[in-house]
Amino acid sequence: MQIISTTQELRSRLKSEPSVAFVPTMGNLHEGHLALVRQAREHGRCVVASIFVNPLQFGPSEDFSSYPRTFEQDCEKLAGLADVVFAPTVADMYPEPQQVYVEPPPVASELCGAFRPGHFRGVATVVLKLFNIVRPQAAVFGKKDYQQLHVIRAMVRQLNLPVGIVAGETLRAADGLALSSRNAYLGAEERAEAVRLYRNLSRIRESIIRGGRDFSALEQCAIDDLVAHGWRVDYVSVRAAVSLAPAVAEDRDLVVLAAAWLGKTRLIDNLEICLSADNGL
Repeated sequence: MQIISTTQELRSRLKSEPSVAFVPTMGNLHEGHLALVRQAREHGRCVVASIFVNPLQFGPSEDFSSYPRTFEQDCEKLAGLADVVFAPTVADMYPEPQQVYVEPPPVASELCGAFRPGHFRGVATVVLKLFNIVRPQAAVFGKKDYQQLHVIRAMVRQLNLPVGIVAGETLRAADGLALSSRNAYLGAEERAEAVRLYRNLSRIRESIIRGGRDFSALEQCAIDDLVAHGWRVDYVSVRAAVSLAPAVAEDRDLVVLAAAWLGKTRLIDNLEICLSADNGL
Protein backbone atom coordinates (compact mmCIF):
# COMPACT_ATOMS: atom_id res chain seq x y z
CA MET A 1 0.00 0.00 0.00
CA GLN A 2 1.33 3.39 -0.98
CA ILE A 3 0.71 6.62 0.92
CA ILE A 4 0.67 9.62 -1.39
CA SER A 5 0.20 13.24 -0.38
CA THR A 6 0.37 15.25 -3.61
CA THR A 7 -1.87 15.45 -6.66
CA GLN A 8 1.03 15.13 -9.07
CA GLU A 9 2.37 11.97 -7.47
CA LEU A 10 -1.09 10.41 -7.31
CA ARG A 11 -1.82 11.09 -10.96
CA SER A 12 1.52 9.60 -11.91
CA ARG A 13 0.78 6.49 -9.82
CA LEU A 14 -2.67 5.97 -11.32
CA LYS A 15 -2.08 6.85 -14.98
CA SER A 16 -1.51 3.25 -16.04
CA GLU A 17 -4.28 1.71 -13.93
CA PRO A 18 -7.06 0.23 -16.09
CA SER A 19 -9.75 0.85 -13.45
CA VAL A 20 -9.83 2.78 -10.19
CA ALA A 21 -12.40 2.56 -7.38
CA PHE A 22 -12.38 5.36 -4.84
CA VAL A 23 -13.52 5.78 -1.23
CA PRO A 24 -13.28 9.34 0.11
CA THR A 25 -13.04 9.63 3.90
CA MET A 26 -12.12 12.15 6.58
CA GLY A 27 -10.18 9.53 8.50
CA ASN A 28 -10.79 8.29 12.05
CA LEU A 29 -11.78 5.09 10.33
CA HIS A 30 -14.09 2.45 11.75
CA GLU A 31 -15.45 -0.81 10.39
CA GLY A 32 -18.10 1.04 8.39
CA HIS A 33 -15.41 2.78 6.37
CA LEU A 34 -13.47 -0.45 5.92
CA ALA A 35 -16.59 -2.17 4.58
CA LEU A 36 -16.82 0.54 1.90
CA VAL A 37 -13.18 -0.04 0.97
CA ARG A 38 -13.81 -3.78 0.67
CA GLN A 39 -16.83 -3.05 -1.49
CA ALA A 40 -14.72 -0.81 -3.71
CA ARG A 41 -12.53 -3.81 -4.58
CA GLU A 42 -15.52 -5.21 -6.49
CA HIS A 43 -15.54 -2.15 -8.75
CA GLY A 44 -11.92 -1.46 -9.64
CA ARG A 45 -8.55 -3.15 -9.94
CA CYS A 46 -6.89 -0.33 -7.98
CA VAL A 47 -8.57 0.90 -4.79
CA VAL A 48 -7.81 4.42 -3.58
CA ALA A 49 -8.94 5.69 -0.19
CA SER A 50 -8.50 9.35 0.64
CA ILE A 51 -8.06 10.81 4.11
CA PHE A 52 -8.76 14.52 4.19
CA VAL A 53 -10.59 16.60 6.78
CA ASN A 54 -12.25 19.12 4.50
CA PRO A 55 -12.51 22.61 6.00
CA LEU A 56 -15.11 23.73 3.45
CA GLN A 57 -17.82 21.53 4.94
CA PHE A 58 -17.44 22.74 8.53
CA GLY A 59 -19.26 25.80 9.82
CA PRO A 60 -17.48 28.39 11.97
CA SER A 61 -18.85 26.90 15.21
CA GLU A 62 -18.36 23.25 14.22
CA ASP A 63 -15.67 20.76 15.17
CA PHE A 64 -13.08 21.12 12.38
CA SER A 65 -10.17 21.74 14.73
CA SER A 66 -11.19 18.99 17.15
CA TYR A 67 -12.31 16.42 14.57
CA PRO A 68 -10.42 13.19 15.43
CA ARG A 69 -7.28 12.76 13.33
CA THR A 70 -5.85 9.25 13.61
CA PHE A 71 -3.75 8.96 10.47
CA GLU A 72 -1.28 6.25 11.55
CA GLN A 73 -4.03 4.01 12.90
CA ASP A 74 -6.11 4.64 9.78
CA CYS A 75 -3.27 3.51 7.53
CA GLU A 76 -2.81 0.38 9.61
CA LYS A 77 -6.49 -0.45 9.13
CA LEU A 78 -6.31 0.19 5.38
CA ALA A 79 -3.25 -2.01 4.87
CA GLY A 80 -4.27 -4.98 2.74
CA LEU A 81 -7.55 -3.34 1.75
CA ALA A 82 -6.51 -0.27 -0.26
CA ASP A 83 -3.73 -0.01 -2.82
CA VAL A 84 -3.24 3.73 -2.34
CA VAL A 85 -4.01 6.13 0.48
CA PHE A 86 -4.27 9.69 -0.75
CA ALA A 87 -3.65 12.08 2.15
CA PRO A 88 -3.34 15.60 0.75
CA THR A 89 -2.72 18.71 2.82
CA VAL A 90 -5.16 21.60 2.88
CA ALA A 91 -2.63 23.57 0.85
CA ASP A 92 -2.54 20.87 -1.81
CA MET A 93 -6.34 20.68 -2.06
CA TYR A 94 -6.81 24.45 -1.88
CA PRO A 95 -3.66 26.07 -3.31
CA GLU A 96 -5.54 29.36 -3.47
CA PRO A 97 -8.68 30.59 -1.72
CA GLN A 98 -11.62 28.62 -3.11
CA GLN A 99 -13.95 30.94 -5.02
CA VAL A 100 -15.51 28.40 -7.37
CA TYR A 101 -18.00 26.10 -5.69
CA VAL A 102 -20.45 23.38 -6.67
CA GLU A 103 -23.96 24.61 -5.94
CA PRO A 104 -25.95 21.58 -4.74
CA PRO A 105 -29.67 21.05 -5.43
CA PRO A 106 -32.29 22.82 -3.29
CA VAL A 107 -32.83 19.77 -1.07
CA ALA A 108 -29.31 20.38 0.25
CA SER A 109 -30.78 23.29 2.22
CA GLU A 110 -33.22 20.99 4.01
CA LEU A 111 -32.68 18.33 6.69
CA CYS A 112 -28.99 18.56 7.72
CA GLY A 113 -28.51 21.47 5.34
CA ALA A 114 -30.99 23.57 7.29
CA PHE A 115 -28.81 23.24 10.40
CA ARG A 116 -25.42 23.27 8.67
CA PRO A 117 -25.60 26.08 6.07
CA GLY A 118 -23.08 25.59 3.29
CA HIS A 119 -22.18 22.07 4.42
CA PHE A 120 -23.23 20.30 1.25
CA ARG A 121 -21.72 22.97 -0.95
CA GLY A 122 -18.42 22.20 0.77
CA VAL A 123 -18.96 18.45 0.41
CA ALA A 124 -19.87 18.63 -3.27
CA THR A 125 -16.96 20.94 -4.04
CA VAL A 126 -14.32 18.76 -2.39
CA VAL A 127 -15.75 15.58 -3.88
CA LEU A 128 -15.63 17.09 -7.36
CA LYS A 129 -12.02 18.13 -6.75
CA LEU A 130 -11.17 14.64 -5.54
CA PHE A 131 -12.90 13.07 -8.55
CA ASN A 132 -10.83 15.31 -10.84
CA ILE A 133 -7.63 14.28 -9.04
CA VAL A 134 -8.27 10.54 -8.65
CA ARG A 135 -10.32 10.09 -11.85
CA PRO A 136 -12.06 6.94 -10.64
CA GLN A 137 -14.47 4.83 -12.62
CA ALA A 138 -16.43 4.12 -9.43
CA ALA A 139 -16.74 5.74 -6.00
CA VAL A 140 -18.32 4.26 -2.88
CA PHE A 141 -20.35 6.32 -0.40
CA GLY A 142 -22.16 5.03 2.67
CA LYS A 143 -25.93 5.21 3.04
CA LYS A 144 -25.50 6.43 6.60
CA ASP A 145 -24.94 9.90 5.13
CA TYR A 146 -28.08 9.53 3.05
CA GLN A 147 -28.52 13.16 2.13
CA GLN A 148 -24.86 13.40 1.15
CA LEU A 149 -25.26 10.35 -1.08
CA HIS A 150 -28.28 12.02 -2.71
CA VAL A 151 -26.34 15.24 -3.35
CA ILE A 152 -23.33 13.39 -4.82
CA ARG A 153 -25.54 11.33 -7.10
CA ALA A 154 -27.25 14.50 -8.33
CA MET A 155 -23.90 16.20 -8.96
CA VAL A 156 -22.56 13.24 -10.94
CA ARG A 157 -25.76 12.94 -12.95
CA GLN A 158 -26.23 16.62 -13.73
CA LEU A 159 -22.56 17.40 -14.42
CA ASN A 160 -22.16 14.27 -16.62
CA LEU A 161 -19.27 12.95 -14.58
CA PRO A 162 -17.92 9.55 -15.71
CA VAL A 163 -18.10 8.05 -12.22
CA GLY A 164 -20.39 5.29 -11.07
CA ILE A 165 -21.69 5.97 -7.56
CA VAL A 166 -21.95 2.85 -5.42
CA ALA A 167 -23.98 2.93 -2.18
CA GLY A 168 -22.70 1.03 0.85
CA GLU A 169 -25.07 -0.21 3.54
CA THR A 170 -24.89 1.27 7.04
CA LEU A 171 -22.96 -0.85 9.52
CA ARG A 172 -24.26 -0.96 13.08
CA ALA A 173 -23.10 -2.00 16.49
CA ALA A 174 -24.80 -5.00 18.10
CA ASP A 175 -27.40 -2.74 19.73
CA GLY A 176 -28.22 -0.98 16.45
CA LEU A 177 -26.24 2.24 16.79
CA ALA A 178 -24.90 3.30 13.38
CA LEU A 179 -21.11 3.30 13.31
CA SER A 180 -19.77 6.84 13.13
CA SER A 181 -16.50 8.61 13.76
CA ARG A 182 -18.34 10.98 16.09
CA ASN A 183 -19.40 8.10 18.34
CA ALA A 184 -15.97 8.50 19.90
CA TYR A 185 -17.23 11.73 21.48
CA LEU A 186 -19.83 9.85 23.54
CA GLY A 187 -19.29 9.13 27.22
CA ALA A 188 -20.27 5.74 28.63
CA GLU A 189 -23.79 6.81 29.68
CA GLU A 190 -24.32 8.67 26.43
CA ARG A 191 -23.23 5.64 24.42
CA ALA A 192 -25.85 3.52 26.18
CA GLU A 193 -28.50 6.16 25.47
CA ALA A 194 -27.44 6.75 21.85
CA VAL A 195 -29.25 3.67 20.54
CA ARG A 196 -32.56 5.44 21.26
CA LEU A 197 -32.25 7.25 17.93
CA TYR A 198 -32.15 3.99 15.98
CA ARG A 199 -34.99 2.53 18.06
CA ASN A 200 -37.23 5.49 17.26
CA LEU A 201 -36.50 5.20 13.56
CA SER A 202 -37.24 1.49 13.76
CA ARG A 203 -40.60 2.20 15.38
CA ILE A 204 -41.47 4.64 12.61
CA ARG A 205 -40.51 2.09 9.98
CA GLU A 206 -42.59 -0.64 11.60
CA SER A 207 -45.59 1.70 11.93
CA ILE A 208 -45.41 2.61 8.25
CA ILE A 209 -45.06 -1.03 7.19
CA ARG A 210 -48.18 -1.79 9.25
CA GLY A 211 -50.05 0.91 7.31
CA GLY A 212 -49.42 4.12 9.23
CA ARG A 213 -49.55 7.15 6.96
CA ASP A 214 -49.72 10.05 9.42
CA PHE A 215 -46.06 10.82 8.92
CA SER A 216 -46.17 14.05 10.92
CA ALA A 217 -47.57 12.25 13.95
CA LEU A 218 -44.94 9.52 13.70
CA GLU A 219 -42.18 12.12 13.43
CA GLN A 220 -43.50 14.07 16.41
CA CYS A 221 -43.78 10.97 18.56
CA ALA A 222 -40.12 10.21 17.96
CA ILE A 223 -39.11 13.80 18.65
CA ASP A 224 -41.09 13.83 21.90
CA ASP A 225 -39.43 10.60 23.09
CA LEU A 226 -35.94 11.89 22.32
CA VAL A 227 -36.55 15.25 24.00
CA ALA A 228 -37.98 13.52 27.06
CA HIS A 229 -34.68 11.69 27.43
CA GLY A 230 -32.48 14.74 27.16
CA TRP A 231 -31.82 14.95 23.42
CA ARG A 232 -31.88 18.13 21.36
CA VAL A 233 -33.51 17.23 18.06
CA ASP A 234 -32.69 18.88 14.76
CA TYR A 235 -35.20 16.83 12.78
CA VAL A 236 -36.96 13.53 12.29
CA SER A 237 -38.42 13.34 8.80
CA VAL A 238 -40.06 10.77 6.53
CA ARG A 239 -39.06 11.40 2.92
CA ALA A 240 -39.40 9.87 -0.53
CA ALA A 241 -36.22 7.86 -0.97
CA VAL A 242 -35.45 8.90 -4.55
CA SER A 243 -36.13 12.64 -4.36
CA LEU A 244 -35.89 13.31 -0.59
CA ALA A 245 -39.11 15.30 -0.97
CA PRO A 246 -41.48 15.11 2.03
CA ALA A 247 -43.28 11.79 1.82
CA VAL A 248 -46.89 11.47 0.73
CA ALA A 249 -49.20 8.51 1.31
CA GLU A 250 -48.74 7.18 -2.22
CA ASP A 251 -44.94 6.86 -1.93
CA ARG A 252 -43.72 3.28 -1.74
CA ASP A 253 -39.97 3.83 -1.41
CA LEU A 254 -39.35 5.90 1.70
CA VAL A 255 -36.56 6.81 4.06
CA VAL A 256 -36.85 8.15 7.59
CA LEU A 257 -33.96 10.39 8.54
CA ALA A 258 -32.98 11.99 11.83
CA ALA A 259 -30.34 14.20 13.36
CA ALA A 260 -30.16 14.96 17.06
CA TRP A 261 -27.71 16.06 19.71
CA LEU A 262 -26.86 13.90 22.68
CA GLY A 263 -24.81 16.12 24.93
CA LYS A 264 -22.18 17.71 22.68
CA THR A 265 -22.39 15.02 20.01
CA ARG A 266 -24.55 15.32 16.90
CA LEU A 267 -25.73 11.94 15.65
CA ILE A 268 -27.44 11.18 12.35
CA ASP A 269 -29.16 8.03 11.17
CA ASN A 270 -31.71 6.80 8.66
CA LEU A 271 -33.68 3.73 7.69
CA GLU A 272 -35.03 2.91 4.26
CA ILE A 273 -38.62 1.66 4.00
CA CYS A 274 -39.51 -0.29 0.86
CA LEU A 275 -43.19 -1.08 0.80
CA SER A 276 -44.18 -4.24 -1.05
CA ALA A 277 -47.53 -4.76 -2.67
CA ASP A 278 -48.56 -6.72 0.42
CA ASN A 279 -48.33 -3.61 2.59
CA GLY A 280 -51.14 -1.84 0.77
CA LEU A 281 -51.96 1.85 1.15
